[in-house]
Amino acid sequence: MEPARSEMSILPNGKGHDLGEDMCMPMKTMMEEEQFDDPESTLAENIEFLPNGDGKKPRFTDFEGKTSFGMSVFNLGNAIMGSGILGLAYAMANTGILLFLFLLTAVAGLSCYSIHLLLKSSGVVGIRSYEQLGFRAFGMTGKMAAGIAITLQNIGAMSSYLYIVKSEFPLVLQAFLKTDTSSGEWYLNGNYLVVLVSFSVILPLALMKQLGYLGYSSGFSLSCMVFFLSAVIYKKFQILCPFEEFSANSTLARSHSNVTVNHAHSYHNGHVMEDDSHCSPQMFTVNSQTAYTIPILAFAFVCHPEVLPIYTELRNPTQRKMQHVSNISILIMYTMYFLAALFGYLTFYTNVEPELLHTYSRIDPYDTLILCVRLAVLTAVTLTVPIVLFPVRRAIQEMVFPNKTFNWIRHIAIAVILLTFINMLVIFAPNILGIFGIIGATSAPCLIFIFPAVFYIRIVPKDKEPMRSTPKIFAACFAGLGVLFMIMSLSFIIIDWTTGSGSALGGH
Repeated sequence: MEPARSEMSILPNGKGHDLGEDMCMPMKTMMEEEQFDDPESTLAENIEFLPNGDGKKPRFTDFEGKTSFGMSVFNLGNAIMGSGILGLAYAMANTGILLFLFLLTAVAGLSCYSIHLLLKSSGVVGIRSYEQLGFRAFGMTGKMAAGIAITLQNIGAMSSYLYIVKSEFPLVLQAFLKTDTSSGEWYLNGNYLVVLVSFSVILPLALMKQLGYLGYSSGFSLSCMVFFLSAVIYKKFQILCPFEEFSANSTLARSHSNVTVNHAHSYHNGHVMEDDSHCSPQMFTVNSQTAYTIPILAFAFVCHPEVLPIYTELRNPTQRKMQHVSNISILIMYTMYFLAALFGYLTFYTNVEPELLHTYSRIDPYDTLILCVRLAVLTAVTLTVPIVLFPVRRAIQEMVFPNKTFNWIRHIAIAVILLTFINMLVIFAPNILGIFGIIGATSAPCLIFIFPAVFYIRIVPKDKEPMRSTPKIFAACFAGLGVLFMIMSLSFIIIDWTTGSGSALGGH
């Protein structure tokens, strides 16, 4: 028996609003797709809408979004910002300033378009869950594909972040304390430190029921990266090119670098010997490493698993407002990316390493400012993990507990199990983390390019946009571009594995 319309009954995913337009789906179909046991159910399962009195703006029936516009920008910006910013100066050295700027601008524009496709699809059917969009587009297959891609992509990202904590935190403490590597103190053991950080800092933040509460930690994380950017700009005017290697304790200096790089210079008595020909910027560069930088830049704005959860909790949510949140977040990260790459490149030119901060350590591993910057970057990376973990928790609930109401025991258990699993990978099987390169090369293009495009094509009704309409043709081309990036990334990883060159850069 259908409820009376006058009672404003809840229609599970039944009302969709796109800038004032409503689309009603049959009640029977909706009730067959989902059953809701409790109005406090998990966000991933129970996103519902009812029209306001003006009939233009949707509102939530199970959860009233209370996160402000600014906090939403902080959260999405923190989701975008990752350790990959440390490698952008190296990417610029292998593309040139103008080509790098062109590629970065193109990728930022494509990311905005991708988010537009997600929001448009969400607005048509009134669903603000990536997994449920997949279910609406391709049934259970689409739901599982989206959930698995989000889980694998974000577990890989969290593993890389915690591996940075494990490998870099002891070196920073060692440099601050100026102790020997063989001192054997527990606080210089990366395995102990990564567990301590995971369960004393990350876990309490990861247990937040709502993503909006992480806006404060996200704002602090972005402040740390602003400090990093300020230091990079400041050091540009302090370090002269050509520069000299630190020679007082070359063994300790070399211990700060975990990446083997073929440098364009030779060494003599611990000093770098160069001429001024290496100290001029290149506007356009093509070399053997140029092709590797394209996938890195293509994935520089990965934040799509977090877009819909942030949209869910946005105060007075509309598609236009969430698009503005996305555009501002991408613009801020675009500016920071370009400035960090530009001033890092103009400091070291062709001698910049894949990890920018390691290049500074070659000059002076005890530089107090750089040590503070490294500590700030570690803090930023640590505070990014809870944001990245949130969509994984939602995806697992969608796939394993699709019709369960919110339960704190299950909520805590999922977070603890995820963090424990990632810590075990980082501590006991760090070599396996290379597999996540392939996972990232597969799941990232799906989440950024392929899924938003094909979901849009399937979800938007043909009577509104025929298959041969310009928006759907663009979406199809966008999906094809994602397949191209996937093939390129997998090819480069396979080449690196077979040749052992380790040329491909990772990190988000």
